Amino acid sequence: MYKEYFHLKGKKTFVVYILSLFPSEESLTTTGQPHNWVRCFAKMFNLLLQAYGFPRAKEHFQIVTQHNRLRSGVNPMAANMQKMEWSETLAVLAQQRAETCLKDGVGSIERMEHAGWNIQQSPHGATSYTDIINSWFQEGQDYNYQSGQCRNNRTCTHYTQLVWATSNHMGCALHVCGTGAGLWDLFICAYSPGGNWEVNGRRVAPYKAGAYCSLCTSSMSGCLRLWDHVGGLCETPRNPCRMSCSPHGQLNVSSCQCYCAPSFTGRFCQVRCSVRCVHGRYRREECSCLCHAGYGGAQCAEKLSFPYHNCDMQIDGKCFMVSSEAETYYTAKLRCQEKGGILAQVSNQKVQDIMAFYLSQLESSNDVTDPDFDTRNFWIGLTYKLVKDSFRWDTGEAPSFTSFAFGQPDNHGFGNCVELQASSAFNWNDQRCKIRNRYICQFAGPEAEQVLEQSRS
Repeated sequence: MYKEYFHLKGKKTFVVYILSLFPSEESLTTTGQPHNWVRCFAKMFNLLLQAYGFPRAKEHFQIVTQHNRLRSGVNPMAANMQKMEWSETLAVLAQQRAETCLKDGVGSIERMEHAGWNIQQSPHGATSYTDIINSWFQEGQDYNYQSGQCRNNRTCTHYTQLVWATSNHMGCALHVCGTGAGLWDLFICAYSPGGNWEVNGRRVAPYKAGAYCSLCTSSMSGCLRLWDHVGGLCETPRNPCRMSCSPHGQLNVSSCQCYCAPSFTGRFCQVRCSVRCVHGRYRREECSCLCHAGYGGAQCAEKLSFPYHNCDMQIDGKCFMVSSEAETYYTAKLRCQEKGGILAQVSNQKVQDIMAFYLSQLESSNDVTDPDFDTRNFWIGLTYKLVKDSFRWDTGEAPSFTSFAFGQPDNHGFGNCVELQASSAFNWNDQRCKIRNRYICQFAGPEAEQVLEQSRS
C-alpha cells in the first residue's frame, strides 16, 4: 500500500502521508509507551528508503568518487594506493549489518566476507553521507604515519580504513534505527580486502609512502589521476593509453594514437576540417593550408603586395624575418602565412649557426614591441605529429637535420612544438604550443630576392 502510494504521489507526499499516521508528540508522552511508535516510525523511514532506493547509482558514483579523491590526497603521498570501485555484494553486506542496528549477527558477517568496516551513527537527518566520509578522512589529522599511532587516544581507524591502499572495492548502506532515545541514522561502508590489521601488537601502515603509482602491482599497472586528484591511483589498465577517440576516430592501443576518418583531424579526431585552399596546398594533419608564393590568409585567398615584410636574414636564397611580437605556435604560423610565408625551417648546420648568432645579437637590443612574452625563445616550423610518431616540418617533410639541446626532446608528446631556446645557445627544445614566443618566418623561392631588394630600397 505504502509503495503504491509512494509511486503515485511522489516522495514528498509519501513522507507527509506517513507523518499523518502518527499521533502528536504530546499524545506519545501521555501514553507512556512511545518506544513502539519510535520503532514503527523508523520502520516507515526504512520502507521509504527501500521504495525510493538508497544508495542509487548516482550515490554510488558520488561515494566512490569522493573516496578516490580523498585517497589520492594522503600525506605523505601513497605509492601503492589503489582505485576504489563499487561492489553490490559489499553494499548488500553493509545493508544486512545496518539492519541489525548493531545488535545481532555482526560476527558472522565479518567472518563470512573478511571485510573492513566503517560505521557512523548520527541523529536522524543531522548530516549527509558526504559529510560523514569527510569526517572519516579528517581523522588523518590526528594520525602519525611514522609511528602508526593516533594522538591523544583519539580514533583514527575510520581514516586508516578509508585510505587502506589494497582495499579496492566498497559498498555502503543507510538504515534508520529507533530506540528510546529517538531516531538515528546508521551509515555503514564495507571494504574488500579489509584493512586495519595488526602484527605483534602494532598496527600495519595503511599504505606505502612514495611517489604516486611507483609501487603499483603488475595486475594494477595503470595509473589514474583525475583533474581534482592530488596524486595518482593504481588501477587495472583497461585502456593503457588512458585516452579515447571521438566517434570519428579509432584508437590504436599499441601507439596510443587516434586514426581519423576523412575530413577529421586533431589528437582525438574531434575537429571537422572543411578548409578550402584557394591558392595553396591542403595539410590534412593540421587542417590548414600551405600557400603558394604571393598568397596568404587562412585559405590562401589573399593576393599579397610587395613588400610583404622586412628581411632580417638572407641564407641560401631564402629570406627570414624575426617577429617583434610574441604569439602561441599556431597563431605565429598564421601570422607568417598572412605575409605569404611559413614558420622557418632550419635545414642544415649553416642555417642553424647563422640564426643562433643573429638571435644572440638581438638579446642585447631588446627590440620587442610586445614585452608580455613568456620566454626569450623563438618558434620554428617543426611539430611532433602523433600519427607519424615523429617531428615534421609544417610542410610535411621529416627533418634531415636536427639541433636539439642536450636532453631534448623530453616532453614525450606533450610539448609538440619546437622553439630555438635562448638558454641553450638557441639549440632546439620541444615546448607546449600554447606558450607565447617570438617567431621566425621564412620566404623561399625567387620572391625572396625581390623581397630583399624591396627591403633595401
